[in-house]
Amino acid sequence: MSQIKIELKNVNYIYGQNTPFMIKALDDINIGIESSKVTGIIGHTGSGKSTLVRLFNGLERPTSGQVLLDGLDIWENPKKIGDVRFKVGLVMQYPEYQLFEETIRADIGFGPRNMGLSKEEIDARVEEAAELVGLDKELLDRSPFDLSGGEKRRAAIAGVIAMRPDVLVLDEPAAGLDPRGRNVIFECIKHYKAHTSATVVIVSHSMEDMAAVCDNLIVMSKSRIFLSGSCDEIFSHSEELPKIGLDVPQITKLTDILTKRGLLEGKSIYTVDEAEKQILEMFERKNITD
Repeated sequence: MSQIKIELKNVNYIYGQNTPFMIKALDDINIGIESSKVTGIIGHTGSGKSTLVRLFNGLERPTSGQVLLDGLDIWENPKKIGDVRFKVGLVMQYPEYQLFEETIRADIGFGPRNMGLSKEEIDARVEEAAELVGLDKELLDRSPFDLSGGEKRRAAIAGVIAMRPDVLVLDEPAAGLDPRGRNVIFECIKHYKAHTSATVVIVSHSMEDMAAVCDNLIVMSKSRIFLSGSCDEIFSHSEELPKIGLDVPQITKLTDILTKRGLLEGKSIYTVDEAEKQILEMFERKNITD
């Protein structure tokens, strides 16, 4: 049985409480984020997903309920909430707008410096983080303004990775990027996960993106949890998801049609690689050749 890294118990979050502008952003949330897995949090705009992840490292405090990290309430001692933020690294939307140092090396090293690490340790972490996100070493001593948009995004992500958080949370990490840039970002995330034991949480509104990298999914709608489970479990609800403004990947729609026609067998397919594998096996079973 998988260990739970982050758990939310009966969590509610209200903006503007006791004012005429009160909005309930999170309504009785109970979830667990599995350790060393990639969990996707998906939902339409306004579903509460970004508010949810800001609770994970204490950027927001729940109106009621508990946020547990490794079984301990992160708000038990509010004076130590800064320690939680080193353990749960949050990459906000468009993080490249927060680059401010003269060089990429200095920017990536900002978090480790705040941790009080030695120069040698900081340098090692900067180079390690840059490698994990695919940034060439020769870029490290250049100004952030000399980099492309995708490179800036990766540099900003590296700045969080350099703190070696137990949990890496990314809020819409591919927002605003072209298809190639999106692919590069998600390949970086997969590379990072393959080389660390970190727990990763990704917020997105794209089912295609989530299907490509996630082990588990949490689907949000109207400030509540609509569905949660493995990707197989979530995509088996392909008829329910459009009702809350979401959709299954296009490749799933295609392969579901082939399955209904008896050409494919088994569970729903939600990545192009898996579809290619299954279709090639279909050709072999039916002795179809070029």
